[in-house]
Amino acid sequence: MKKKSIQSLLSLLFVLFFSFEFSPLKVQAQTKDTTFNPEGKIWGLVYADYFYKSHADAFNRGSYQYSKLAKGISAFQYRRVYLGYDYGISKKFSAQILLAAENDVQASTSGVSKGVAGDVLVNNSFAPYIKFANIRWKDIWKGTDLVIGGTLTPTIEAASEPTWAYRSVERTIIDFNKTNPFDYGIKLQGKFDPATQNFGYDVMIGNGTNAVPENDKYKWFYGDLWAKLFNKKLWIDVFADYNKIGYTNNNLSYPHSRNALKMTLAYVTVPFTIGAEGFINNNKNDVEGISISGTAKDSTVLNAAARGISVYAHGIILKNKLTFFVRYDHFNPDTKYNNTKYVTYAAPAGNVYEPNTITNFITTGLDITPAKNVHFEPNIWYVRYSGQQANLSGSAAHDYDLVWRMTFYFVFGSP
Repeated sequence: MKKKSIQSLLSLLFVLFFSFEFSPLKVQAQTKDTTFNPEGKIWGLVYADYFYKSHADAFNRGSYQYSKLAKGISAFQYRRVYLGYDYGISKKFSAQILLAAENDVQASTSGVSKGVAGDVLVNNSFAPYIKFANIRWKDIWKGTDLVIGGTLTPTIEAASEPTWAYRSVERTIIDFNKTNPFDYGIKLQGKFDPATQNFGYDVMIGNGTNAVPENDKYKWFYGDLWAKLFNKKLWIDVFADYNKIGYTNNNLSYPHSRNALKMTLAYVTVPFTIGAEGFINNNKNDVEGISISGTAKDSTVLNAAARGISVYAHGIILKNKLTFFVRYDHFNPDTKYNNTKYVTYAAPAGNVYEPNTITNFITTGLDITPAKNVHFEPNIWYVRYSGQQANLSGSAAHDYDLVWRMTFYFVFGSP
């Protein structure tokens, strides 16, 4: 009886083993997905210059890279250094982290004010920071990705930067004039027609502080719609954002907000691209008009309206070897400026623009490419400053910064 029980138990185990071993579930478990292997890649990018400033604005206006530098200063300089790592976690998820060091502190001479300070330590050594750290959920629904973390905003990603194509020389006009190109938040990025990829969108909610930790309760809202028509030669992009900001002035709190509207239109081909980008930025309670009566000084908080327009072109001279580029920007920080009622304007905390000065920016140069992803770009960098106050003359009315540069740009890996 005992022997029969053992035989019966062995028979049952044998049947159960083979039943499981060859069951559909087991076969499926043994089948490996060979279409995806988790892997990562390191990549990097460097913009570097040798520059010489041949003329300086007498009134040290502007907050651009070479503003406030004295005439005659020259230097070899890193302008941007990236070290990134992208990792494909699965078919549905990928991650990215990017270390960046940008806008190094400018050279100076004893007794001469420095230019715009950048990402530096207390001893002025160039310092990297975490610019991006995000995870992307691909096709959260068909044609749309969800991105969480530090990432590019919709401000420049879809059309502005790709059509201008020379970030190595200078940022796009809206970025150049201080609208967030990257932020920490959450965004949906997608295409309305995933098969043809002619129409898409990008919406985001972020802190509005770039890579700096949030310090208030307000958030920045971004939205972008784009289209690529006529066999993807005509690019149209419409962007809008809104940000409420709090600031205190004269011990009174004023509600402060800003919203931008931007449109990019470009004709893009392999040999030649021409484009234009314009934006308006309406800023509530953004400036103070200063009026002087006798010895008393009075200020009035006012709304401001900034306007900017950029036109640019670049084209091939020798295929894969030589390209030209040219660009002109006009930027007015406040088209509502009233120099008959107010002597001058002030920019309280929360205002990103200097309201008294209109700027015109010009750059042009060549892109010499001795090897793929290696570029030498001789170029000029010119900003003309025009004061908006009444009865100005000489350098106070108009002056300029002029910088001659040799830009060196290379990429390794594949961002």
